[in-house]
Amino acid sequence: MVGEATNLSSEDLNLCFEKMMMAGAGADRAGGVKMDGVVITEWKDIPMELLLRILSLVDEPTVIVASGVCSGWRDAICLGLTHLSLSWCKNNMNNLVLSLAPKLTKLQTLVLRQDKPQLEDNAVEAIANSCHDLQDLDLSKSFKLSDRSLYALAHGCPNLTRLNISGCTSFSDHALAYLCGFCRKLKILNLCGCVKAATDYALQAIGRNCNQLQSLNLGWCEDVGDVGVMNLAYGCPDLRSLDLCGCVCITGISSADVIIRPSRNCCVVKRECSIGCFI
Repeated sequence: MVGEATNLSSEDLNLCFEKMMMAGAGADRAGGVKMDGVVITEWKDIPMELLLRILSLVDEPTVIVASGVCSGWRDAICLGLTHLSLSWCKNNMNNLVLSLAPKLTKLQTLVLRQDKPQLEDNAVEAIANSCHDLQDLDLSKSFKLSDRSLYALAHGCPNLTRLNISGCTSFSDHALAYLCGFCRKLKILNLCGCVKAATDYALQAIGRNCNQLQSLNLGWCEDVGDVGVMNLAYGCPDLRSLDLCGCVCITGISSADVIIRPSRNCCVVKRECSIGCFI
């Protein structure tokens, strides 16, 4: 492991054990923990079948530390972990992802939101190469990422249903259109602040390929126009929420078309600007 999860000592492991035991069960009089009729006195005693149950009750940093205890724990965690957030990692997130991604092949949800840009294309490529079951991915505020990341996700993660790339200002509309040609199961897509990616060209691709789309955030995407919005209206019949905050090029005609076109669902069009665009 790298970053905050490196250089594990016996003291680290004991602290990890104590934290997990407090979450998993109560201590008995002998100083151990009774779980399913078995008294466990140190971390090496934990049966594999109980490990994932315990780890579901603790925070992500503890899970990462636990994966460094031994090969048995690492294998169990890697095979059983389906949801993970690394947003707590303030330094070396990129290296941590490079280390973890090849092992976490069962991941379905991965949150990589950053306060300061850390992720690079090679980390996203590692995710795409290994995490083929991924359905929910948050890459918001990944300012360092380029089109390479979207091309990798298109080929490696076709089952994505939820994608947040808000604030990723370097993505192009051609790369986004390419992604939508492969990730056709998208239901929730956040493009807030993707000023280069969210254009009428990209929205045409979304309308053509993503007919299951239910929510789309286009906040502050100034190149979005009537043509793109009307493509959404005709191509995404399940669209319920459309954020057009700051989209200065659209008119009331295209907005009305989005509302009227879906036969069974009401699409909420927001023209007013609100706080919380990057969510």
